[in-house]
Amino acid sequence: MQIYHRLTALPPAAFGRGSAVALGFFDGVHIGHRAVISAAVDCAHAEGLEAAVFTFSLPAGHAMKGGRLITDEEKHRRIEELGADHFFEPAFEEFCDLSPEAFVTGVLAGLYNAKAVFCGDNFTFGKKAAGNVAVLRELCAPLGIRVEVVPMALYKGETVSATRIRAALAAGEMGEVAAMLGRPYSIDFEVRHGKGLGRTLGMPTINQVYPAGFQMPRLGVYVSRVQLDEHWLPSVTGLGSRPTVNDDPGSITCETFIPDFEGGLYGQKVTVELLDYIAASRRFENTSQLRAAVMAWADEARRWFDRKDREMGKSPL
Repeated sequence: MQIYHRLTALPPAAFGRGSAVALGFFDGVHIGHRAVISAAVDCAHAEGLEAAVFTFSLPAGHAMKGGRLITDEEKHRRIEELGADHFFEPAFEEFCDLSPEAFVTGVLAGLYNAKAVFCGDNFTFGKKAAGNVAVLRELCAPLGIRVEVVPMALYKGETVSATRIRAALAAGEMGEVAAMLGRPYSIDFEVRHGKGLGRTLGMPTINQVYPAGFQMPRLGVYVSRVQLDEHWLPSVTGLGSRPTVNDDPGSITCETFIPDFEGGLYGQKVTVELLDYIAASRRFENTSQLRAAVMAWADEARRWFDRKDREMGKSPL
């Protein structure tokens, strides 16, 4: 998949073939997003077109779309897995002042030679979101661009949205989050050096920090698993201020204890999936109590995986 970070045209050969374009922000690439992108990819394959995705990037910490759900790298990987050939991700400032007419004629037709575009029924575009699906149809029709509105994905009878996923994350409802994402919630932030307390207590952890602008799950302890060299290892993750050893409640860390792993991962981007919320953050009287609690949570995580394996009829991880 070719990734473009500027508002630029398709390469000449691809432009000549024309494109089917999926439109949206696609944060999280949840099941609704997947339906829109897959529809564009299927159309491209059937009609000999280029499969393109148009979205945009926002500065770190920008609040327009709410807390982010995945990193750019993960977003690219998941969209590439869906079969997109081209991924356009210009900065929002590059095109936000375009009128709906200028976006359709100048971008969709002029840069991408779009033959069909795909979106959800809540899609808006153009300066100050002046355009909606009806306007999109009206502007595309004279240019011979087909507009396909993909039905909104539903979960438990309600529309799946990034906003709804953020709310479920904030509540620690990881099963709900996974159902709407179509996969377990995960992070892939770089492993950083911590204070080494876990190693001192005989339970070394990997430390990750949520970047500014990301939606953080409910603080507490989670059953998790970590991907290392194509293998998944059961783990337990604590997300919070480490109240037993830290006097700064605003300093939030994400620490994962992997019982069956020894080694160094500093500086690497490691994928950790948070699968189930099992305990609230709390302060212990001393580090001995803290260590005992972590070991108990690790045992609970192992039992959680054993139970899931039995339910699925699978061998242990």
